[in-house]
Amino acid sequence: MSKVTYPLLLVNLKTYPQGTGKKALELAKICEKVMKKTDVCIAVAVQAADIRLISTEVDVPVFSQHIDPITPGSNTGQILIGAIKEAGAIGTLINHSEKKIKLASIAKILQLTKENDLFSCVCASTSKIAGAIAALEPNCCAIEPPELIGSGISVSTAKPEIITETVDIMKKINSQVVPLCGAGITNSGDVRKALELGTKGILVASGVVKAANPEKILEEMANVSRDFTD
Repeated sequence: MSKVTYPLLLVNLKTYPQGTGKKALELAKICEKVMKKTDVCIAVAVQAADIRLISTEVDVPVFSQHIDPITPGSNTGQILIGAIKEAGAIGTLINHSEKKIKLASIAKILQLTKENDLFSCVCASTSKIAGAIAALEPNCCAIEPPELIGSGISVSTAKPEIITETVDIMKKINSQVVPLCGAGITNSGDVRKALELGTKGILVASGVVKAANPEKILEEMANVSRDFTD
């Protein structure tokens, strides 16, 4: 089972047709191919129903797109951390802008991830929220202005100042939390800019999942990332 290293390209497959079921497996295999070719960590965040399929067939870090702050019991329809771990996930996204939760719930989920030795990537819409999240000690925090998600206009181009502000705030509050960024990232230039601004990786979705040639895009992103390997 692959572990997370930096720089990290975390590909969120969302619920796009290109990122569901057999198509999700095809994309994950592309991620695996590029990761082995470039030696840059490429992880996939998939729907809960696809975790077992992908984790058993592909050697990349597999994340759940969400989990709930629950323990085993009467929680119909919610996502249990033990279930995603048993299915093969090594981590989870938390508080994506399309699945926002309250800070108290984030704290509960982070406690669960620590107890279960799972990797946590918490999303934040502002640098202030990122600072509050950093105090909760996730593995990483991704700054993602929601208005740029899926826009094709990257945060590193449109709002570079929010990245530098977030990196600075997170360093002051907890320098162990790794900064990532997302929203509108579509090409290797966006990735380079994000890394130059102090992040250790990116969270990308439609720029890869809906690309005409996702392998080409991923390889270009990974090749740029290699320049920032610690």
